[in-house]
Amino acid sequence: MEIQNGSGQLAVQVEGLVKKFGEQTAVDHVDLAVPAGSVFGLLGPNGAGKTTIVRMLSTLLRPDGGTARVAGLDVVAHAQAVRRVIGLTGQFAAVDESLSGYENVYMIGRLLDLPAKQAKARALELLETFGLDEDAKKTAKQYSGGMRRRLDLAASLVGRPRVLFLDEPTTGLDPARRNDLWEIVRDLSSTGTTVLLTTQYMEEAEALAQDIAVMDKGRFIARGTADELKVKIAGRSIRLRPVVLADLPELRTVLQSVLGVVEDVAPGTVGGPVAEDDQVARLLKAVAAADIAIADISTVTASLDEVFLALTANKSAGKPADEPADEVPTQTTKVEAAR
Repeated sequence: MEIQNGSGQLAVQVEGLVKKFGEQTAVDHVDLAVPAGSVFGLLGPNGAGKTTIVRMLSTLLRPDGGTARVAGLDVVAHAQAVRRVIGLTGQFAAVDESLSGYENVYMIGRLLDLPAKQAKARALELLETFGLDEDAKKTAKQYSGGMRRRLDLAASLVGRPRVLFLDEPTTGLDPARRNDLWEIVRDLSSTGTTVLLTTQYMEEAEALAQDIAVMDKGRFIARGTADELKVKIAGRSIRLRPVVLADLPELRTVLQSVLGVVEDVAPGTVGGPVAEDDQVARLLKAVAAADIAIADISTVTASLDEVFLALTANKSAGKPADEPADEVPTQTTKVEAAR
């Protein structure tokens, strides 16, 4: 068994991955390569197949086709070894409500074969990191939803995983705790940990991920950096506001001639899509030739939310492909991934 590590190597390598649940195909021949030490964002509507991919890569589901390697290890042939080098946080906090916060994290350490003293130290360190140290002795059933989520995240980091799977990790966290988690993810990535993040929050993907894939109906439908997706899918637009309002009709005519489209984007302001790099220069030259004084000019790139909606709107109708079990929180998920 080979465990890859270091610059230029792949932490996750997937080829032709398939998973079906009855007649539903949740993951349909997906290919994926994630470099070590990077943060990869996986976006998509409910039922797109995101969680199914995470569960296969974390050895909790067996693929029906294709191959997948995590840290150089085949997820089927070497499932036990894969579990030793990954961390996993699912969509729901998977904690044992009868145990204290400390006992939950300590238990994972012991399952990972940490010596008792080291497991204790690691548990206390993580509880402090996630702001749970003052409540460490309380049972998890006394915790709020946000506290349980933080406890679940802490347990995922006990073994200092090479690859960390975060399936919608900030659900239920307030903005301050969400930002704390973002900083932890950035720190992990900077020290070599690879993070595969699924999220419904476009802001989160843009803040953390160097590479983003948008998934729908079991397939990747777009991939790139946040900026690449914005330009490629939703494009850029330019907006101009003339000094003299009376020049607005003539400015509309100029935009129509150069861009082919003109829109009223705000009172006294017109704009249009920029499809080619030289269009801005041609437009400004035409405006100058028309002797129109411009008070304000700006270029606008679509938000990642707009990209997501453009890609997935009206494409996800019908029964979700993800298996129903994804909707059930379970401590077994956390324990199995630690074994």
